[in-house]
Amino acid sequence: MLVFPQIDPVAIALGPLKIHWYGLMYLVGIGGAWLLATRRLAQFDPAWNRDKLSDLVFWVACGVILGGRFGYVVFYNFEQFLADPLWLLRIWEGGMSFHGGLLGVMLAVWWFGKRNGKGFFALMDFIAPLVPLGLGAGRIGNFINAELWGKPTDLPWAMLFPAWSDPQQLARHPSQLYQFALEGVALFAILWLYSRKPRPTMAVSGLFAACYGAFRFLVEFVRVPDAQLGYLAGGWLTMGQILSLPMILGGLGLMLWAYRRTAR
Repeated sequence: MLVFPQIDPVAIALGPLKIHWYGLMYLVGIGGAWLLATRRLAQFDPAWNRDKLSDLVFWVACGVILGGRFGYVVFYNFEQFLADPLWLLRIWEGGMSFHGGLLGVMLAVWWFGKRNGKGFFALMDFIAPLVPLGLGAGRIGNFINAELWGKPTDLPWAMLFPAWSDPQQLARHPSQLYQFALEGVALFAILWLYSRKPRPTMAVSGLFAACYGAFRFLVEFVRVPDAQLGYLAGGWLTMGQILSLPMILGGLGLMLWAYRRTAR
């Protein structure tokens, strides 16, 4: 059994100002995505400069944060919002949803594309290989916060999380690290290698959706669901799985449609 390393969730404390590692992980993900995007900018559109790219990254980041917060409120804790509407604005209290963030990104990309003469899926295909950087960084942030841990297990790499995080003090799956490995490392490798060659429009977006959905669906079997929701059916079905299933089916459908259009 492994013991959770003693990591202070607060990276920097300057009097009343506290900067958490989780927030810094967002900066790492966004900054890393911007740097890698510059490498493929000429391939995407030679007429674009770094200023245009920075605008795109800014709006996508806004979509991640706003969509992630709204998504968590709607999908995972709507009752608390009804009881305390201002809780929506207290982001520092925690609560972000990937699926909500994805919807926010899609809205931002659609809006940005309309203003800059770019198709929705052309932009989504461009940014999809960059998203795993943010996902991986976010999961490291979850791990540092000792949150979103998994079910009890007796596997050799089971981890004992701090008592303030897990009062039961059970050896658990470090599901945050599973998600880092799958949604961050593996998904990045798959998309980066796949997108190195020209692909039909929508294919990269479809592969992202299908792979992320599959990875998330699998990890949910060992991850403890949010306490306020629990399991939704059968003693195993979670909200994360319900939200991921349409991604799997939609992603496969996009890839099939993309290649069929090209074959005509």
